[in-house]
Amino acid sequence: MKYAIIGSALSGNKGAAAMLESAMQQLSAKDPEAKAVLLSMYPRSDAEQNEYRNLKVLDASPLRLGVLINSAALAHRLFPPLRSAIRARVPEVAALATADVLLDQGGITFVDGRGKFLVYNVASVLPALFMGTPVVKCAQALGPFKTTLNRRAAKAILPRMAVIFSRGAVTHEHLLGLGLTNVERGADLAFTLDVTAKDAEASRSAVEDSFFADGDVIGISPSAVLRKSAEAAGGDYVAEVQRMIEYFTQTLGKKVLLVAHSARSHTTKSHNNDLPLCREIFEGLSDTSKVRFPDAELSSQTLRALIGRCDLFVASRFHAMVSSLAMEVPTLVIGWSHKYREVLDMFGLAEWAMSHDSYSDAVFQERFAELAARKDSVRDQLAEHLPTVRTAALRQVDVILEVAAGTRRAS
Repeated sequence: MKYAIIGSALSGNKGAAAMLESAMQQLSAKDPEAKAVLLSMYPRSDAEQNEYRNLKVLDASPLRLGVLINSAALAHRLFPPLRSAIRARVPEVAALATADVLLDQGGITFVDGRGKFLVYNVASVLPALFMGTPVVKCAQALGPFKTTLNRRAAKAILPRMAVIFSRGAVTHEHLLGLGLTNVERGADLAFTLDVTAKDAEASRSAVEDSFFADGDVIGISPSAVLRKSAEAAGGDYVAEVQRMIEYFTQTLGKKVLLVAHSARSHTTKSHNNDLPLCREIFEGLSDTSKVRFPDAELSSQTLRALIGRCDLFVASRFHAMVSSLAMEVPTLVIGWSHKYREVLDMFGLAEWAMSHDSYSDAVFQERFAELAARKDSVRDQLAEHLPTVRTAALRQVDVILEVAAGTRRAS
């Protein structure tokens, strides 16, 4: 089968990389002849990082996607005599035209309050719809759909998907509220990401073994997205995370692993890049002797291996949370969307989600102390529910294969 993939990447957001690589691992395992094309937002860096022989990276950077690929795909539909010429000149259109299915791996789409991303959400799937290529929206957060523009866009596009996988109960209810019949419950594909001995070795190169030797390491994954919203509200997010780390190291006497789970090593831009934020946090600490910060763009598997060595974890990046849950590490989440809580709820652990809107040092320290006191029972709960969550994630691979084979179509 031939698969086209959009909305994920190998570089930048390592959650997107985890979704992409999980799809490649699981589809290749079930379809030995699988060939895939990534329509990439970062084509150059993704091509440099691509180690999959059956994955080709093409240029779907935002301007090219929105203007050239969408208009070429529309022309491909309207003017059949020009199709050969269009495919020859626009390889992304050729890839979509010959694909058996498009996987949309946008982690969060069609959400109120994220209007600037709505155009991209639509532009990502419209070319496939123009050419009759079925689209599967891999498990992701969607909704709510209360604002007029978002609701209209969602009602125009989402019914045309072959299948939409919700990533949790809240998203599922949002989708059913639109009257959709093409929705299935799922779980993030990143829960199926395999960590190999090679990844474990890479993690040891990033942070020395001795740092984890006696346990008691707390991992922290800050977010440039939260920084932006905190500073817009007049807060100082860098100082907030620094106080958090110093509470762990100086008050509790613990060690801290500072993780940039979104990283673009060749730029200082903050979009999909927590490296500049983590550098600022690390450099402003009064004492870094108990802190390790691997200042590099690490792979999603290497990051997962590192996170798995932590005793407890504090996550503000969504897929850092997914990795900690997948590695059965008790986790306190400080987030900004329903997408965090609905995944924690799959494990019966929604109580460990905090909204950053109501954050204070005192509340954080109280909640963390509660998590530390109950970490054994939380770890047992993670172990109990993880097989079910993985099964839900793997279910979408079977559905993708059905759609690609033409044995399942949109309702």
